Amino acid sequence: MTQLPAILVTGGSRGIGAAICRLLASHGYPVVVNYANRADAADAVVSEIKAAGGRATAIRGDISHPARVKRVFADAEAALGPIGGLVNNAGTTGLHARVEDQTQAALEALFAINVFGTIYCAQEAVRRMSTAHGGQGGAIVNISSVAARLGGLSGLVPYAATKGAVESFTTGLANEVAREGIRVNAVAPGMTATDMATEEMRQAASRGGIPMGRIGEAEEIAQAVLWLLSPAASYVTGTVVTVSGGR
Repeated sequence: MTQLPAILVTGGSRGIGAAICRLLASHGYPVVVNYANRADAADAVVSEIKAAGGRATAIRGDISHPARVKRVFADAEAALGPIGGLVNNAGTTGLHARVEDQTQAALEALFAINVFGTIYCAQEAVRRMSTAHGGQGGAIVNISSVAARLGGLSGLVPYAATKGAVESFTTGLANEVAREGIRVNAVAPGMTATDMATEEMRQAASRGGIPMGRIGEAEEIAQAVLWLLSPAASYVTGTVVTVSGGR
């Protein structure tokens, strides 16, 4: 049986990231659970995966710093072997405030994680997976949001802007590395039941009219990520898969 490649999931300790890690591991992928602060949550995900017979390791690293990203990848490969897939899931909603009330510090922190972090991690993945660099190819999945298309809820417009950037980056990078064995896609969730979804946000989404009449579950987002990473999506690149209940 062919050994599946290790997948690095940024922000893998909670919410959608944790669901992705658990689902990938249940399908035989060795999983790197990257986290920034919550070691306890990351260790819990790893323990759950190992208890079910999977392979996983937790690696701390702030993805908004290129040098730390390099260390995360190096430590990941030392623990689980060559990285064959990256899920750029780590993100933050930033300061919940109207545009005119946003601060420079809040905007810089938001873009540092959601945009720069996504690019830094993709850079390192390409350096290791691209056939042009001696790699074996692989797949990258960036986590976007329907906010990229809808403009975001009131108070979260800069967050929507970061996700618009992620989708543009997805298309451009996909074109750039398409002949180097790397597929690059994105998943755009709608409102999802995680700790990032406040009650106010849930109510606003409900009032906005989700055709299916409910918010999504993290496991439903994870299923789309699994498919995009798998050989079943071998002819899919530069695509954004929307998982939003029709919104």
